[in-house]
Amino acid sequence: MKHYLQFSDLNADEYAWIFERARIIKAKFKSYEAYQPLSDRTLALIFEKASTRTRVSFEAGMYQLGGSVVHLTTGDSQLGRSEPIEDSARVISRMTDIVMIRTYEQSKIEKFAAFSRVPVINGLTNEYHPCQILADIFTFMEHRGAITGKTVAWVGDGNNMANTWLQAADILDFKVHVSTPSGYEVDQVLAGVKNQQCFATFKDPTHACAGADLVTTDVWTSMGYEAENETRRAAFASWRVSQSMMAVAQPEALFMHCLPAHRGEEVDADVIDGPQSVVWDEAENRLHVQKALMEYLLLGRVTD
Repeated sequence: MKHYLQFSDLNADEYAWIFERARIIKAKFKSYEAYQPLSDRTLALIFEKASTRTRVSFEAGMYQLGGSVVHLTTGDSQLGRSEPIEDSARVISRMTDIVMIRTYEQSKIEKFAAFSRVPVINGLTNEYHPCQILADIFTFMEHRGAITGKTVAWVGDGNNMANTWLQAADILDFKVHVSTPSGYEVDQVLAGVKNQQCFATFKDPTHACAGADLVTTDVWTSMGYEAENETRRAAFASWRVSQSMMAVAQPEALFMHCLPAHRGEEVDADVIDGPQSVVWDEAENRLHVQKALMEYLLLGRVTD
């Protein structure tokens, strides 16, 4: 049994398999070909943080694979009434086949997984967002081919997305140019990068974008940090992805954003709505890569 709690939980060979399965599963979806290998399986969705894309993609994905879904929040279960995490894990994992959790501290999902009898997937924590980067890399591959040897520019907060991009670069052999305001740097220890050559830091975000094959960002204030909103707006004012930043990237560079986006803050409207943006493909691909991930965690390397 495998859990998927951060990007580093799988290796390059496993990712190659999942990306190929995502391609096949997406092709079936686009041709209206039913594919339901999880017809007898149940997914538990546990949310402590609000969600649009995560809920829709996992819920729709499990139904499309033939399974069923149980949706839980802290407001309508014992999870919000101080029941120990390990007790919830023991019970929920006896009644379902796979669990997705979207929460705050990574320690919560790790504790749940430690007491779970079924695979646990990280739908987002303060520290990591592996399913999003899974979708981002698959989207890049669809548009530009293999990401190996390419350069990704990360502009903005050194948050869960940035941590996960560094892990991905370490495993899949590409490079990340990171530019964050002072005081919002990526926690290299948290990212757990073994190959220090897989990333470089830049004080100037335009320098980070120079020669990049992909430019990507996130909101300046992630969920749970709303009290810092005004301070962050001032600190991040120069870290808005603009056309001038895209102009110094490769001519065929893509732009991505995990959404929701605030046009005029972390990205200009003419970038996110421009011809280099693939944010809608990126959002849709959460569905397809997560279907491939659930298939792999539950069934292993199946062929059809």
